[in-house]
Amino acid sequence: MASRVARLDWGRIAADLDGRGWANTGPVLDPAECSLRASSYDEDPLFRSRVVMARHGFGQGEYRYFAYPLPDDVAALRQHLYAHLAPIAERWRSWLGGADPYPSEHGEYLARCHDAGQTRPTPLLLRYAAGDHNCLHQDLYGALAFPLQVALLLSEPGRDFEGGELVLTEQRPRMQSRVHVVPLRQGEAVIFAVNQRPVQGTRGRYRVTMRHGVSPVRSGLRHTMGIIFHDAA
Repeated sequence: MASRVARLDWGRIAADLDGRGWANTGPVLDPAECSLRASSYDEDPLFRSRVVMARHGFGQGEYRYFAYPLPDDVAALRQHLYAHLAPIAERWRSWLGGADPYPSEHGEYLARCHDAGQTRPTPLLLRYAAGDHNCLHQDLYGALAFPLQVALLLSEPGRDFEGGELVLTEQRPRMQSRVHVVPLRQGEAVIFAVNQRPVQGTRGRYRVTMRHGVSPVRSGLRHTMGIIFHDAA
């Protein structure tokens, strides 16, 4: 997984993240790996909790948070993606201001989360059936939040499901919100801002607040894996 993640076009990914707050990775997992991870949704020992979105007003559909120890592939993705994203996060911190630099190793960052009382793992699997959707939201679980996260599509659009596009919104100061619809194929991931991203303006950089959601699935079954780098309180 380390070499696979390292082969991604990180120069282009960094430029896209700096320029628009999200970036498509291209293929990360192959179809067999995607199917295997999607099929694990019903394996109860892998997970610490299950959330039915309609019960909380989050939308419609459900998701499950993995328990520690994470499955090997999930842990490896989290570790190796973080290593490439930490320099981008640190650049954003320097542009926007922030007290504590981000460590280069994910283990160090998790130790910081756990010292702050954020000890519950946040990687998750999401399942959407026909009619399901996810309202616009941010994945913030405590005082500490790594500024970037990853969503990896495990199902194939047009074959496994229709609809269900990932939607990102930017709430810009004194302007109307802007929307991005992110195209993904099976095995591809999108990296995007968790909360705020820096934007270059005529008088310097300023903060733009981002939220994400999923449009209604028209038919079929859509599975996604989310990789969030901070743990939850």
